[in-house]
Amino acid sequence: MNEVLKAIEKRSSTRGYTCEKLTREELDILVRAGLQAPTATNRRELHITVVDGDNPILAEIEAEKNRGFGIESPEFNFYYSAPAVLFLSAEEAFPWSKVDAGIAVENIAIAAESMGLGNVIIGVVKNALSGDKKAYFAEALNIPESYDFEIAIAVGHKAVSKEPHEYDVEKDVSYI
Repeated sequence: MNEVLKAIEKRSSTRGYTCEKLTREELDILVRAGLQAPTATNRRELHITVVDGDNPILAEIEAEKNRGFGIESPEFNFYYSAPAVLFLSAEEAFPWSKVDAGIAVENIAIAAESMGLGNVIIGVVKNALSGDKKAYFAEALNIPESYDFEIAIAVGHKAVSKEPHEYDVEKDVSYI
C-alpha cells in the first residue's frame, strides 16, 4: 500500500495535543497541502488563516460558540488546545466554496497524518463566526472582504490516540 493510502487509513480525529509548537516549516507544508487542493473551475478562492493555539482570539471564539449553544462551562475548547488552528474561508458568492474548502481541509488532514501530526476538522464554530460578531471575527482572523468562514482544522503533536472509524462496505457502498 502506498504512503498516501496508509495516511488515509490511519487518520482519525485527535482530541488531545502536547504543548509542542509546530515549526514554521510544518505549518507551511500544511498550508501548501490545502492550497494545492483542486477548486471548482480552478477558482482558487480559498484563504487560510493560521492561528497560534495561544492566541486570545481562540478564547473569544470559544466564548461566542458557547454563548450560542447556551453552554456555561464546557469540558473542552473547540480546538482541544492544539498548538495551531487553520481557518479556511472562501468567497461567499461562489456556489462551490463549501465543497472546495472541504476538499482543502481533507488535504491538510491527510498531510498532517503523513507527518505524524494529529488533527481534528472543526465546523462547530460556524455559527459563532457568522453571527452577531461576524465582522469582528473576520477582521481578527484576517478573512478577506466578501469571504465567509467555511471550516477549520486544529493540528498538533498527539497526546492521545484513537482508532480510525470502522465502516461496512456492504451497507455503505453501492456498485451499479
